[in-house]
Amino acid sequence: MTNLPEDNPQRVPPPGGEDPRTRFAAERTLLAWIRTGLALMGFGFVVARFGLFLREVAAVRQANAPQSTGISLGIGTALVFLGVAANVMAARQHAKFLRRLERGDVYRAPRWSLGIGVAFVLAALGVGMMVYLLLLHP
Repeated sequence: MTNLPEDNPQRVPPPGGEDPRTRFAAERTLLAWIRTGLALMGFGFVVARFGLFLREVAAVRQANAPQSTGISLGIGTALVFLGVAANVMAARQHAKFLRRLERGDVYRAPRWSLGIGVAFVLAALGVGMMVYLLLLHP
């Protein structure tokens, strides 16, 4: 009988060894943050270029172009920056976790959560966009 993790999922890895599932889980978490960052950057690009799209549609219809305040460029740029920041912070957090894992340190949860931080920034951006839309079309 072998001492594989499949035989006993509660088994503790041998001293000097590590459970590879820990590294795989950390890698999946990093990849999820990379996808999140890429999605934020893509959405930011779309938002930033939305004003240009509206001007082009108005030109095709030969109508007056809507008054541009440049807010879509600002919000879009903020979303792109947030995506870049999320990727950089996720890579930093992942590298830190791998160093701790290699040293054999006990896992300690970080004092702050990247997910909660991104959620609060997105919520603030969303509230700002709602206020802008309400003021634009009273």
